[in-house]
Amino acid sequence: MNDDATLIGLAEAAGLSIDWTDANGQAQRVTPEVLRPLLESLGFAVANPAQVQDSLKRLQGEAQQASDLPPLLVVDAGEAHDLAGHFAAGTPFRLTLEDGREIDARLDAEGRLPPLADIGYQRLAIGDRQLNLAVAPTRCIGIDDLTGEAGSRLWGLSAQFYSVRRTGDGGFGDTQGVESLARAAAGRGADALAISPLHAMFSADLERYSPYSPSSRMFFNILHASPGSVLGEQAVGRALESCGLEAEQARLEALELIDWPAASAIKLRVLRALFEDFTQGGNPLMQDFEAFRAKGGDALTQHCRFEALHTIRARDGAPSGWQDWPQALHDPEGAEVARFADEHSHEVSFHAFGQWLIARGLERVQVAARSGGMRIGLIADLAVGADGSGSQAWSRQAELLPTLSVGAPPDILNRAGQSWGVSAFSPTGLRRHGYRAYIEMLQANLAHAGGIRIDHVMGLQRLWVIPQGAPPQAGAYLNYPVEDLLRLLALESHRHQAIVLGEDLGTVPEGFHERIARRGVLGMRVLQFEQRHGRFLPPGQWPSDALATPTTHDLPTMRGWWKGVDIDWREKLGQSDAEQSRRDREDRARDRQALLQSFEDNGQPRPAEDADAEIVDQSLRFLGETPAPLVLLPLEDVLGLSEQPNLPGTVEGHPNWCRRLPGEAAELLDEAAASRRLELIEHARRKAAQ
Repeated sequence: MNDDATLIGLAEAAGLSIDWTDANGQAQRVTPEVLRPLLESLGFAVANPAQVQDSLKRLQGEAQQASDLPPLLVVDAGEAHDLAGHFAAGTPFRLTLEDGREIDARLDAEGRLPPLADIGYQRLAIGDRQLNLAVAPTRCIGIDDLTGEAGSRLWGLSAQFYSVRRTGDGGFGDTQGVESLARAAAGRGADALAISPLHAMFSADLERYSPYSPSSRMFFNILHASPGSVLGEQAVGRALESCGLEAEQARLEALELIDWPAASAIKLRVLRALFEDFTQGGNPLMQDFEAFRAKGGDALTQHCRFEALHTIRARDGAPSGWQDWPQALHDPEGAEVARFADEHSHEVSFHAFGQWLIARGLERVQVAARSGGMRIGLIADLAVGADGSGSQAWSRQAELLPTLSVGAPPDILNRAGQSWGVSAFSPTGLRRHGYRAYIEMLQANLAHAGGIRIDHVMGLQRLWVIPQGAPPQAGAYLNYPVEDLLRLLALESHRHQAIVLGEDLGTVPEGFHERIARRGVLGMRVLQFEQRHGRFLPPGQWPSDALATPTTHDLPTMRGWWKGVDIDWREKLGQSDAEQSRRDREDRARDRQALLQSFEDNGQPRPAEDADAEIVDQSLRFLGETPAPLVLLPLEDVLGLSEQPNLPGTVEGHPNWCRRLPGEAAELLDEAAASRRLELIEHARRKAAQ
């Protein structure tokens, strides 16, 4: 075997795909020059042929050990599971269900575990082994399951959480403002409110605020807490007054764009003042806070310790990434971390206090949504990864790959490819630890929601991984145990009675749409992309196993698309030259004419080309008449705005994740154009259900 062939054998054994198909249907092959740094980042020495051979032998030995029973067996309910390689036919076993019931039985004549009907996490005692078992339903909860009606045609809104306004929010969205929005949307007939990710960020580094580059996907961003809804507005008023921040807060709230560092610093000062008052004793909510901490267990403790370590070391001017901390602090369960936590217990408790406030606030939002009549309520957003220097990578080191960045190869969304600067799960690490980090992440994000949207859902099957600092083209696909991940997703969907949405845009593996559809995951179809042979797909031909939406946070709003605002931005920022922009505008002009013709073909009024507002109206009506079980309307489109929340491929120049909505949350949907569009979508959805 030649050296390159051995290298390729090692890469394939490590889970990397050598051959793949790009978004244009062209076959691609990863070169040895790309494979070497990727394998090094995965922990394999490949500097010379001897190292490659040694790494391959080590990996083969680990694979042989992994052929033993894993810590968690993941099986489909109603299907037998083969254990013949480990136990003899007829071996007796005892199964302990989640509710404490025990079932005594035997493996069948072929050495298989018989089909199990009860879903959940169970304990299997067989021979001299004690195993964990996850018995999953074959599909996620569907919208028809929630409504009790076949062929449901619901609609909802999607909102960037930070963009929602209310007087007293401090300069960016909080749970109280979103609670008001949920009540208003429910009153208009919406069944869902999809929000941007609320994952925990770095409270000691206020320059980081992209919701898709979090410190941890297991906990929440405490800055979005509304302490007044938990502790009372008088307590918040006293804290603001004692800190002398009333005028500065009012200034920040009046800004069109969020000043993240300034607004975050003020919010933290208020939260710390509230915490000091809370811990003086006698607060009747102390018992609830302590119960919250106890329920959070080791995972919450480790996150709060990370935040305290990060904060204290940042104050001392030390490097912020945990990889740069002294070695003794790398182990979250080590003696040095425990000593630090004892010495700084008050700081650790403060971060637990913040998590308690945001969790209780999100509970209130979901209660408000459901009590207002929404049949789904909040739909949480799960980012594709977490920052490798953050809390989740520190506390779950064996289950993440902090030296690799997740991204995407060049595709129709981004011609240069993308590197998102976040870390992925380790496929082998997940298996070895019984999928612990994946399960607890799902449970955390579904705790206060009726649904979850999984960003870049193809990551359940494969992720484009890139060595830190390398360009997107220097990556390859890393494969994941997709069937186990989908089974666990279906199980958590049922346990939380929550629907699952998957953002399946970009370079999608062959057969992936069908795979997630079989598991009851709703894919995503975007109006701007649904074209065939120069025509927009008529509403009746849209799929019934995907949600429908006019656009996403990474794409122009409908009004912005019509006016070419995104093309102007790309040219302004140097992402396109004048010639490329000219071609883009010509393509957009053809797309506009195709959309107008599609309206006419669907029996809708044909707007004039300069009637931007009517273009938005008819686009939403067009979507509403599709058979999609759920249509999600971004608030930017409901309000007819021109600017999009995020422009991919930019860090500076475009105000990513900084735009605020133009009005108070409680009154936003009363604006005439918004009210008209919600009436349009309500009528269109009724028509689609007929």
